[in-house]
Amino acid sequence: MSEKQLYGNCIPNEREHRVISLVAAGLKNKEVADVIGTTEYVIKNYLRVIYDKLGLWNRVELALWYESRRDPVPFLLQ
Repeated sequence: MSEKQLYGNCIPNEREHRVISLVAAGLKNKEVADVIGTTEYVIKNYLRVIYDKLGLWNRVELALWYESRRDPVPFLLQ
């Protein structure tokens, strides 16, 4: 097992985290590709690798995974 393990799954690298955040924001593969500066096919490949690393099946699960691990926004107490 690699030292980069989290909950029994591999931790996505920096580029994969960027793809995950854009997908979780609701962007389509083509839109993600335009933002990152690559092709839609490369994004599809990234997603396949990300799904395998995290044990996920689709972008809905990926978005839920991302949202569950984001830092919570601090609430301002009045």
